[in-house]
Amino acid sequence: MRTESREQILPSLNQTTKDLLQRPAKATWVENAFLFWECRRTFARVTGIVFVLSIMLALSLPKEYVSGARIMPPEQGGNSAAMLATLLGKSSAGGLAGLAGSLLGGKNTGALFVALLHSGTVSGHLIDRFDLQRVYHKRYREDTAKRLGHLTKITEDPKSGVIAIAVTDEKRERARDLAQGYLDELNNLVAKVNTSSAHREREFIEQRLNTVQTELQRAQLELSAFSSKNTTIDIKEQTRATVEAGAKLEGQLIAGESELDSLRQIYGNQNVRVRAAEARNATFQRELQRASGQDPTDPDRKNIDASHPYPALRRLPQLGVQWANLYRNVRIHETVFDLLSQEYETARIEEVKSIPTVSVIDVPWLPERKSGPHRTLIVLISLLLSVTGTAAFLLVRRSWLEIDHEDMRRVLVAHIGTTIRGRRRSNPV
Repeated sequence: MRTESREQILPSLNQTTKDLLQRPAKATWVENAFLFWECRRTFARVTGIVFVLSIMLALSLPKEYVSGARIMPPEQGGNSAAMLATLLGKSSAGGLAGLAGSLLGGKNTGALFVALLHSGTVSGHLIDRFDLQRVYHKRYREDTAKRLGHLTKITEDPKSGVIAIAVTDEKRERARDLAQGYLDELNNLVAKVNTSSAHREREFIEQRLNTVQTELQRAQLELSAFSSKNTTIDIKEQTRATVEAGAKLEGQLIAGESELDSLRQIYGNQNVRVRAAEARNATFQRELQRASGQDPTDPDRKNIDASHPYPALRRLPQLGVQWANLYRNVRIHETVFDLLSQEYETARIEEVKSIPTVSVIDVPWLPERKSGPHRTLIVLISLLLSVTGTAAFLLVRRSWLEIDHEDMRRVLVAHIGTTIRGRRRSNPV
């Protein structure tokens, strides 16, 4: 077995350092300090190398900007608290639902809004909205959500209840937009899953309003089709107009017959004026028969009703009943539709009032100065770690050299090293 003796390791050190390394007793702080002084060049080399590397690392790190907002959640109770509890039960795990249940009796919903801001629904919408998978160079949405959560800090002041949102990003504009995105998504999420009584009332009225509107349109179409087919506009007015027209025709017919008798006695039956009077009286007779509901025909055997704009007087009572039913149905649906429209507008206003909206105290701002990285601190910490590591290495090396080469610990380490080197030679890369 190949081992290194203490005599083979010590020639590179001066005599004073050899004496310090060979002391079997526990070294004092003076001896440790003397060892460090003798190895000051080692400290200098390591510190110099770490100093250069730390500066390169600090300069390679991208700048970070922090933007945020401060909001004050509304005081909620009763239906609003129940709405938020349902919202948390839908948007996240059971832990958030339990949190909502514990807050149902209280008025402060600050913790509830903090839980909503941490929910997967909000983070998922922000990932899609700002394409954070590409920005953070993540393959999976889960890793992107974790990265976003790591860069976002949401806290609540236990005394005032004010919620602070702070988002860190490499671009100042995106940091501001992400902070504003949290506020937008919170409002959208609360409004989307609103289950208050005003919301349920608005949904019911909206469904009923759509149904009544469909029924009203159908009733109007039925009334329109009936009126077009039977030429009925207003049955009462049409009845009165038809009776007046019939009376006037009958009076004209009586006067025409008297005039015809006089013309016959004076001019005879073949006179032109007699024939014109006969034709005029025949027209009055047909119009009077049609108005009374009879079925007259003209010389060409065509129905006079086909060209007349109004129905006959005999048909008006029957048409009036059907027209009145259709008209009453339209009026009922119009009245219900007007009432529901008013109720719908009132319910919409009440729903908006019942939706809890956050009160923004400080809107997201555009950061002017970077928040990180702290390059000076990185360099100082790196130098401190290098000095500490070098000192620890020298102390460990001295302790190792003090161990006898026949000690089992040393033999074990030498055996492991020999085995590893042998495997590397037999299995070269």
